[in-house]
Amino acid sequence: MTHPIVTQIIELASPLAEDLNLELVDAVFQTNKTPPILRIDVRNPGGDTSLENCEQMSRILEEELDLAEIIPTAYVLEISSPGISRILTSDREFTAFKGFAVRIKTFAPYKNKKEWQGRLQQRDETAIHINQKGKAIAIPRELVAKVQLEDE
Repeated sequence: MTHPIVTQIIELASPLAEDLNLELVDAVFQTNKTPPILRIDVRNPGGDTSLENCEQMSRILEEELDLAEIIPTAYVLEISSPGISRILTSDREFTAFKGFAVRIKTFAPYKNKKEWQGRLQQRDETAIHINQKGKAIAIPRELVAKVQLEDE
């Protein structure tokens, strides 16, 4: 379950990332750690995400988070790149990775399976569509827990 302040953090961090020509991919606040860890994944849509990209984002976001006082206690800020074996979330990613191998995990069984592998075809309002050895499969979106790129 997503921590309630993650939405506020995304609203604050997304324009900062855009100013650096980066895209915010994911944000996770792990309160089960001491101190809690705020992990932000960013990517450079124009090429490889560099250590310098992550450092720039870290400096600017840390300053803005401190000013906004969204997180009332001490925490650790981690900025990283999601890499190639990452979870797809945005419409843009589903379009960009069409034809790539994916693994889909569902919250509940769909056709007696909770995990599906195949080539991503598309995501629409109702389903994630994959091709599994020539067979088209549409997995209802409300059942999908995550869609992750697979190493080929």
